[in-house]
Amino acid sequence: MKEKLQSIKEDALAQIAQADDRNKLNEVRVSFLGKKGMLTAVLKSMKEVAPEERPAFGQLVNETRALIEGALEERRSALEQAALEQQLKDEVIDVTLPAKKNNVGHRHPNTIAREEVERIFIGMGYEVMEGPEIEYDEYNFEKLNIPANHPAKDEQDTFYISKDIVLRTQTSPVQARAMETGKLPIRMISPGRVFRSDEVDATHSPSFHQIEGLVIDKNITFADLKGTLEQFAKELFGEETKTKFRPHHFPFTEPSAEVDVSCFKCKGKGCRFCKGSGWIEILGCGMVHPHVLEMCGIDPEVYTGFAFGVGLERIALLKYEIDDMRLLYENDARFLKQF
Repeated sequence: MKEKLQSIKEDALAQIAQADDRNKLNEVRVSFLGKKGMLTAVLKSMKEVAPEERPAFGQLVNETRALIEGALEERRSALEQAALEQQLKDEVIDVTLPAKKNNVGHRHPNTIAREEVERIFIGMGYEVMEGPEIEYDEYNFEKLNIPANHPAKDEQDTFYISKDIVLRTQTSPVQARAMETGKLPIRMISPGRVFRSDEVDATHSPSFHQIEGLVIDKNITFADLKGTLEQFAKELFGEETKTKFRPHHFPFTEPSAEVDVSCFKCKGKGCRFCKGSGWIEILGCGMVHPHVLEMCGIDPEVYTGFAFGVGLERIALLKYEIDDMRLLYENDARFLKQF
């Protein structure tokens, strides 16, 4: 038995010395000290040893186990130290190298344009208000003086969820909700996403953004509307910007007008950007229709007001000279990095 123990000890120490990673070292441990290991098998054969020799033999077995366990621990520590040194070598950091630039995003052109418009009107004393994108037909059409037989309510123009619920086609419902509260006077703008059944092309999208404004107070006239939009145009496009009002028709305003601004590219002389006219159309506006005031619980004999609406994408396209609306939604980093 002593010879067998000596053979086991020599074999174990040799295998421990040859183990070059912790997995192989664990295999050696199991092979010699596990439940079915060689040293465990020797212990189980103690019954074959004469009773008077068993104490000495047991001590010898325990010494052999202690020797193997010590060798295993020493080899494990050596392998862990070697692995740590290799990791430090592989992951070495050259502190003299320039730091990697953190790739941080920035505001989208639409966001930049929206914040600029909000800044202008907040400076005039306006409040920014928002409303639901899924809206009742009553607020999206009826309270804005758009009757049931109006072309704007056709399914080819409007997304219907049900007979009485639509995806809002404008942010004007926010104005109707504000008027219904009865808190007067009102000076507000309502930016937000709107939806119309349009094909995608360079100037149209089924989902886009609008910013609409509303003022309700006593003695409000068209002159107030004209002065407000002139100031807005100058702050947005430059002090030299001129405005031109053209008669138009909107169901919720009377009288109504389309507003053009002098081309900020050619200063009104005529160029490719303004198609040679010297003017660029930017928004629609008008005095709030008396019937709209009545439907929202406001006495048109006491109060008057004006409203206007501008496409946010149109402002971004004009201000940054972008010729295709689709670029705003394609998430091409090469394009967005320019802003």
